[in-house]
Amino acid sequence: MNLVQNKVVLVTGASRGIGKAIATSFAKAGAHVAFTYLSSVEKGEALEKELLSFGIKAKGYRSDASQYDESEELVEAVLADFQTIDILINNAGITKDGLVLRMSDGDFEDVINSNLTGAFRVARRATKGLLKLKRGRLIFIGSVVGGVGAAGQVNYAASKSGLLGMARSFARELGSRGITANVIAPGFVETDMTATLDEKRREEIAKSVPLGRFCTADEIADVVRFVASKEASYITGALIPVDGGLGMGH
Repeated sequence: MNLVQNKVVLVTGASRGIGKAIATSFAKAGAHVAFTYLSSVEKGEALEKELLSFGIKAKGYRSDASQYDESEELVEAVLADFQTIDILINNAGITKDGLVLRMSDGDFEDVINSNLTGAFRVARRATKGLLKLKRGRLIFIGSVVGGVGAAGQVNYAASKSGLLGMARSFARELGSRGITANVIAPGFVETDMTATLDEKRREEIAKSVPLGRFCTADEIADVVRFVASKEASYITGALIPVDGGLGMGH
């Protein structure tokens, strides 16, 4: 049984990695998928074509999560094309790493604006429609770093930590209307970025994870799809780690 069949899902930041795996997972399960991309029109068009091959409705939108107008326009465009949004998955985000003493105000603010403020803007607008439906799912893709911190990522860690407080506030405000809000916190994931690490560094990272390996993007997508389903209707305000035990206790 497909637990999300015929639901309309909006996935931000879906042109590659975790976002792409999530969008593909929902399409395979029979959901209609709207998704955003930013830098690569080619990748966006390729993903749209791939999703359509599963016999569902799919459309990509070029949108910058850090821009207020674009966040508002995105939701309006999706509603015009799909009539509703049942599930919002806020995955879009950036990194601008640097040690604290070398990190500029601009680098800190850019990451917060994209990863945290951008997620708020899209969720705020999508919530208007969910309130009318008296049901819905808000899912934010956080990170183990949001709980444990990371040298050189004070901006990124702050943005991902902020998602938890925001999601729990959404959960308290909207729970009585059948809307849940949760955070999925991946650990080290096999993506284009981690693929560039040298073998020695990869081994060091793997050894720090109790399960002894990196996570796959598909494993993240499986958890997201469950949390979005009817079967997870009593889960809200939760931080759900998918990190191989890396962040235990946080």
